[in-house]
Amino acid sequence: MLSEFSLIDRFFARRAAARSSSAADGSLGIGDDCALLVPRSGEMLAISTDMLVEGRHFFPNVDPAALGHKALAVNLSDLAAMGARPQAFTLAFSLPKADEAWLAAFSEGLFALAERHDCTLIGGDTTGGPLNLCITVFGSVPPQAALRRDAAQAGDDIWISGTLGDARAGLGVRRSEWTANASDTATFSRALERPEPRIALGLALRGIAHAALDLSDGLAGDLLHILERSNLQATVDVDAVPRSDALRRLSPEIQQRCTLAGGDDYELCFTAPVARRALIEAAGRDVQVPLTRIGTISALQAAADRPAIAWRDAAGAPLSLTLQGFDHFHD
Repeated sequence: MLSEFSLIDRFFARRAAARSSSAADGSLGIGDDCALLVPRSGEMLAISTDMLVEGRHFFPNVDPAALGHKALAVNLSDLAAMGARPQAFTLAFSLPKADEAWLAAFSEGLFALAERHDCTLIGGDTTGGPLNLCITVFGSVPPQAALRRDAAQAGDDIWISGTLGDARAGLGVRRSEWTANASDTATFSRALERPEPRIALGLALRGIAHAALDLSDGLAGDLLHILERSNLQATVDVDAVPRSDALRRLSPEIQQRCTLAGGDDYELCFTAPVARRALIEAAGRDVQVPLTRIGTISALQAAADRPAIAWRDAAGAPLSLTLQGFDHFHD
């Protein structure tokens, strides 16, 4: 039977050690009481933590390789939203049992993504208990280049990367809320289980975009975070919100629910001046990520006004929608 330390050594420490043990810059990975991490010269550390809980964030029978991928991807997505370059991460988790096949697949999915983004495992912890995963990721970004939520400006365009709604559609199929054909179900499942962090896009948006965040809890809730931090309001063309061909084959009501309030998309939502449209389109082409303008940012009209989103259709007609993002304590 695997012990705690043999588990760490076999599935995590050895692969991490092959990438960093004691570097020339003074950093130190797994093997001591603390890891030592040195920011890139002239840059600040960007740090984010996400927890994934079985039954809350993923199904008990999920492919462990996909789970390893997603556990790190949701953290890397936060770095992308800040315009930060990944550097390292820690992993803490509890396991009901030390299943060697499960651990091999999980660690393979985890490290495949980590190595693709040159992000090194530098420490963590493990214990017995209900399946629970917690990753803290470290990146670096020049202070003046960070894409903060409070930096949107009146007159900015609102942009979305990729497409929205497939992950929520996949959850709906798994919950039997609706049905889809086999090909579309596979598209939805991949979006739900293997989101792609937009690291290259985040880096390309440095100096171009004003504000950004990743869409983890749904457009309606997440865009409001930018508006609240920047004290602004927004108008969004619901029909312009990008969606996949698979999602378009579901009913209009389901499409709207998934794209506007679905969550788990991990695409970037960002704002930028109208004058930078050509630069943004070029950045999208360079990193091979489709980008779509869906609305505009505007100033509050009166002192009593609060940040809010006005939803419109393609003709500009107002839509009366009651939407909110995912809430971990109520959804």
